[in-house]
Amino acid sequence: MIVLDSVGCGGAEDAAAYGDVGADTLGHIAEACAAGAGDRAGLRAGPLRLPFMTRLGLGLAAQASTGRRWAADPAEGPVRGQWGYGVETSRGKDTPSGHWEIAGTPVDFAWGYFPDTQPSFPPDLTAALIREGALPGILGDKHASGTEILDELGAEHMRTGKPICYTSVDSVLQIAAHEQVFGLERLYELCRIGRRLCDPLRIGRVIARPFTGDANTGFVRTPRRKDFAIPPPAGTILDRAAKAGRAVVTVGKIGDIFAHRGTGREVKAAGNMALFDALLGEVDTLANGGFLFANFVDFDSEFGHRRDVPGYAAALEAFDARLPELEARLRPGDLVVLTADHGNDPTWRGTDHTREHTPILCFGPGVAPGSIGRRETFADIGETAAALLGLPVHGPGRSWL
Repeated sequence: MIVLDSVGCGGAEDAAAYGDVGADTLGHIAEACAAGAGDRAGLRAGPLRLPFMTRLGLGLAAQASTGRRWAADPAEGPVRGQWGYGVETSRGKDTPSGHWEIAGTPVDFAWGYFPDTQPSFPPDLTAALIREGALPGILGDKHASGTEILDELGAEHMRTGKPICYTSVDSVLQIAAHEQVFGLERLYELCRIGRRLCDPLRIGRVIARPFTGDANTGFVRTPRRKDFAIPPPAGTILDRAAKAGRAVVTVGKIGDIFAHRGTGREVKAAGNMALFDALLGEVDTLANGGFLFANFVDFDSEFGHRRDVPGYAAALEAFDARLPELEARLRPGDLVVLTADHGNDPTWRGTDHTREHTPILCFGPGVAPGSIGRRETFADIGETAAALLGLPVHGPGRSWL
């Protein structure tokens, strides 16, 4: 099960509730590339080319979701995978909601959010964080872009020792600090304190955002980010696989998203291509009856939030080009599911996630090609995995096998 973080395919019926009517991550990237807006010297040029995923039915899934023509290069030959799209039923458009629903347990409660005011955080929360973290104070205390706020406050953080605390439209408290000046382990411990303080507020994640650099050379976030999440509802596909004694491997930030419950062997790597290398290595050794769950975060963190159309397009093309390596390693009975957790349209206003349908593509030895249609909840993905592995059923999802 592979999550292309933020690769939505438009069309969510409840997008108006999130201010996202018309958002379409894949569709708008394809249209921008067809019009030349996806070109960048030395990176890529021309129409969006995703031959492997298009042959699996990606264009058909996008068209079914939005009712609009797929603007990417068409793939030659008949469709060879199963294809469809998923409708999120959880509240919110964030990472935990999407992943938990994919794993079979939609979010049926309302997340807490911090208002887009200055300050954003309740005074009691700020005071407790400063007191328990032995801090001289905090910087930020507002909605902000994670890269822009480093440029704004990085030098002051280094001078004062005050961590940079910020949020967004997601249910999140993010704490950024310099790895050398503040200390990585101290940042993690501060986020553990923040996690406990945010629990009564139902804040989905507290995220440690370490960075390096200085005002002269610029500030750069490092790959040692760590998420401290509320535990998911009981009954995820991870819970069921672990209870059944199956081999479970989680690649990327899955362990953080699921609060390290049922996540088995956790494998980390920095960047999509390093994650793909790790994925291939784990596929080679995964036991029969095992379950592997991977997240590829760069689409979201490096390109969606930064509204970088050429970068997003190039990342999709690089990912697509490596899928034949994965296919070559599959054994009889294996099933690969490619999907996403939400959208993050790089042509959209602001810098936040977008409420969208998500594509669902399946392939593997013996997988009969064809449409799996519109899936009324992402939870159908988890239930399909459970059906294949012979694990107990856990509603509300339904397998398409």
